[in-house]
Amino acid sequence: MSMPSRLPDPYNGNGGANLADILERVLDKGIVIAGDIRINLLDIELLTVKLRLVVVSVDKAKEMGIDWWEDDPALSTRARRDQLTRENAELRARLEALDALEEPR
Repeated sequence: MSMPSRLPDPYNGNGGANLADILERVLDKGIVIAGDIRINLLDIELLTVKLRLVVVSVDKAKEMGIDWWEDDPALSTRARRDQLTRENAELRARLEALDALEEPR
């Protein structure tokens, strides 16, 4: 005599949904987890922490307008190259200004 499974169809072995399928769905559709933590003492707010977690694929994030990693020099070689180019131009301008101050002497 076999006992019927207590788990819903997507979670039992016969449902066909495996971890790869679930991960593909989450990355395709996206998932947002949001929460706030507030610490108060005698009605005085001491600390507020706002948590926002978005789990999506890169393509889906770009569709949503989220692309902050493209401008972060720690995560993007293009952003690092752009940052170095700006710094180089600023340093050259400062050197030219210093050279211009020394020439009249």
